[in-house]
Amino acid sequence: MKTLRDAKVGDTVTVVKLHGEGAVKRRIMDMGITKGVDIHIRKVAPLGDPLELNVRGYELSLRKADAQMIEIG
Repeated sequence: MKTLRDAKVGDTVTVVKLHGEGAVKRRIMDMGITKGVDIHIRKVAPLGDPLELNVRGYELSLRKADAQMIEIG
């Protein structure tokens, strides 16, 4: 299983499935990350956390712990 955490800077990936439960999964979905959406990885902070993404036309910063719950294809 490949997750968003494994993606490299400059990649554009598609969300296959969201893992996690309850409030955490709901928060990720509220940010616009749902099944089938394309995500472009813009950059990664110097120490590796957080990731800066483009999702549905806006910029989003996401912790690696949350990125681990997003399965990509």
